[in-house]
Amino acid sequence: MKLIFVYNANSGVLEKIIDGAHKIVSPSTYDCNLCAITFGKFTEDGLWKDFRENTAVTMEFLYKDKFLQNYDAKNLQPLSFPAILLKTATNLELFISSEILNKMTSSEELIKAIKKCLTPY
Repeated sequence: MKLIFVYNANSGVLEKIIDGAHKIVSPSTYDCNLCAITFGKFTEDGLWKDFRENTAVTMEFLYKDKFLQNYDAKNLQPLSFPAILLKTATNLELFISSEILNKMTSSEELIKAIKKCLTPY
């Protein structure tokens, strides 16, 4: 079992520069709340980093263009980003939707949601 975190951003160098500037200049209009929650303007959120490094669940982090290149998500359409998906040996399913992620305001909320959603597994 693996959690796949997909950012609402693309992987190119120019896109990363624009995204970084956008986070600083106009954080309220930044399109990737998952990015904003897990990374501040310059560094990874400390609580999130501790959770990520100490959890037993395998995690993969991808920009949306790389996710779409590497995974068949046709059965998840329409899929919007950011999103967290659950990959098992036989299935790929939506774990936490963009709608839920975009309402979150802290890494603490994200961690609680992940733990709650993992309970059945």
